[in-house]
Amino acid sequence: MDAWTGHDVPTLPGDAAPPRLFDTARQAVEPTTPGKTATMYVCGITPYDATHLGHAATMITFDLVNRAWRDAGLAVNYVQNVTDIDDPLLERAARDGEDWIVLAMRETALFREDMEALRIIPPAHYVGAVESIPAIAGHVRELLASGAAYTLDDGTGDVYFAIAAAPRFGYESNLSRDDMTVLSAERGGDPERPGKRDPLDPLLWRGARDGEPAWDGGDLGPGRPGWHIECATIALGLLGDTIDVQGGGNDLLYPHHECSAAHAEVLTGAEPFAGHYVHAGMIGLDGEKMSKSKGNLVFVSRLRGDGVDPMAVRLGLLADHYRSDREWTDDVLKTGQERLARWRAAAAAPTGPSGEGLLAAVRECLSNDLDAPAALAVVDAWCEAALTAVGDDESSPATMSRTVDALLGIRL
Repeated sequence: MDAWTGHDVPTLPGDAAPPRLFDTARQAVEPTTPGKTATMYVCGITPYDATHLGHAATMITFDLVNRAWRDAGLAVNYVQNVTDIDDPLLERAARDGEDWIVLAMRETALFREDMEALRIIPPAHYVGAVESIPAIAGHVRELLASGAAYTLDDGTGDVYFAIAAAPRFGYESNLSRDDMTVLSAERGGDPERPGKRDPLDPLLWRGARDGEPAWDGGDLGPGRPGWHIECATIALGLLGDTIDVQGGGNDLLYPHHECSAAHAEVLTGAEPFAGHYVHAGMIGLDGEKMSKSKGNLVFVSRLRGDGVDPMAVRLGLLADHYRSDREWTDDVLKTGQERLARWRAAAAAPTGPSGEGLLAAVRECLSNDLDAPAALAVVDAWCEAALTAVGDDESSPATMSRTVDALLGIRL
């Protein structure tokens, strides 16, 4: 599957260090310590609706990680998936009387357009679940052979992962068993299903059902993959046994990231699966989380269609720390638009304060767990000085423009 078209990212002078990031498993901000090539897996969309601002905020978060690593002189192997077969996709297609394949292709294409407009650096590998099914089925068979998985004795052909095979299960999310049970029921799990060895055991392979698409699973029989093993398989195949960052929204912490990491660790014996488990906050509207079920989504494509500059949207989403749950309001957008206009005016000024000082300050902010609000404040202060004729560095406006382009993804 093809990703979207990228753009040139300016190379900045001087040295930068890899960023420090909050690791959910350790509950602390810790340095990232990649080798020459940093590796990152970010969970992508289930394409049954257009890209909303929650998706955009998450993708911008990991775009900042990508940019910070590149600024530190690292190559980046970034993988993102598309869950192009799953229950929500089939349910939406059935509701609308549409072919699920057509729906997935259309919404994935729109997602690509939105990511390109927001200037998200494309992943090196953009991979669909459907194209990965042979490899996924192979991993499910491996887990069955090792005793880490089992087939339900009810004739469905459904295969489950035994969390007892992962003694550290729960280390990533740091949640109690009671909390995991509640979230499992809310987020696609089935803790009350009869026949499971443990209520928290996640589905690996769903046997074929009448009226549902199914693929050849070899000894598994026809069916389709569970959600968590999909991401584990794609990441292991393209990034290796361990990775530097596994990322997504904080609604993926459990069960998705906990289970996918457990699958990977049991398959390879390597722990931990990720050096950092990084989670972005949720975007709300009118006091509620923005979600498809609530029908309160603000779509990136709708904003673009209304003539809103995607750079103003990006600035609006950068105005609060990535880990915080926050609100999208008309005032947030207005502030982003005003900031963008002010930055563009300052970039056109004849002189300004030290560009080197600005670059160093923005780098320091982002190295501290992607403190984008602090970075915006630094740029705001520089722009105020440049617009009031403070500073005589003729090269600094160009340095400022390259800095915010390379590190914040803002084209002026």
